[in-house]
Amino acid sequence: MTRLYIGKIVATHGIKGELRILSKQEESLKPRLFQVGTHLLIDDRKYEIKSYRQHKNYDMVTLDDYQNINDVLYLLKKDVYKEKEEISLLEDEILDEELLEFTVYKEDGTKGVIKDIEKTGQNYKILRLLFGEEEILLPYHKDFIIRLDKKKKELVVKML
Repeated sequence: MTRLYIGKIVATHGIKGELRILSKQEESLKPRLFQVGTHLLIDDRKYEIKSYRQHKNYDMVTLDDYQNINDVLYLLKKDVYKEKEEISLLEDEILDEELLEFTVYKEDGTKGVIKDIEKTGQNYKILRLLFGEEEILLPYHKDFIIRLDKKKKELVVKML
């Protein structure tokens, strides 16, 4: 079982046991991450998602059959995970955590690694690439990606 970090429970909402999760995941992925009937992992225990909605910058969920704020207070400030096997990705989608494992190549064949992925806005990412001693920031955008091979875990990029 491979776990994906989703976010952190930061507060309750109302008195009916709804939890407020602050998530760093992409907006396009959230409806599938928080799909009703799937599960979240908190402290290595599975909780079934009974309802989901977005409110401001937060993802609001109710879990299992908790219907009272007092039933969920023990979950505050806990990290939330999801099993990767339970996430249905589209053919061209890749999780940031998986992308960090990729080897990067420039057009000329120079080999490097992805050191970090920075999110600069809603669904905008900057790759922090390391080629030897040289560190380069490159937008993660189709104009700069020549080839992405999920099976070989390789990314070929076009430099500015």
